[in-house]
Amino acid sequence: MAPPAKPRIILGADHAGYQLKETIKNFLTASGYPTEDLGTNSKEPVDYPDYARAVAERVAADANSLGILTCGNGLGMAVAANKVPGIRSIAAPDAQAARDGRERIQVNVLSLGSKILTEARAIEAVRAFLAAEIEGGRHQRRVDKISDMENSRVR
Repeated sequence: MAPPAKPRIILGADHAGYQLKETIKNFLTASGYPTEDLGTNSKEPVDYPDYARAVAERVAADANSLGILTCGNGLGMAVAANKVPGIRSIAAPDAQAARDGRERIQVNVLSLGSKILTEARAIEAVRAFLAAEIEGGRHQRRVDKISDMENSRVR
């Protein structure tokens, strides 16, 4: 039996996260993950919500993909991504948070801060996120409640 296909990883960054995104992209490519880079492609100042939205919308449209966002601290990207229905994003300060987020709350967009994490620690967080398996069980009812909140909001 063939191993399951690796998910497509959709990448996005602002200017502060550009270099970290490039490092993560190189790691993912070397690890055999298909990637799609939605930018930014330089250190020229840009607005992070534009990239968070682009990645989040792409992930929301494809259940077989995951997103990774990078900016200075990961916070704004996570907040912006969470505005897209179907997205659960966290700003992970370490590998444990990235793993727990995926396993317990079914995070589908990981946000990392280039001023918070070294490149090595960011790669550890990415590895943990991608290796994690959704637990379900007692955590599923909580995730369902989050989904109910999202689905019941006035539009």
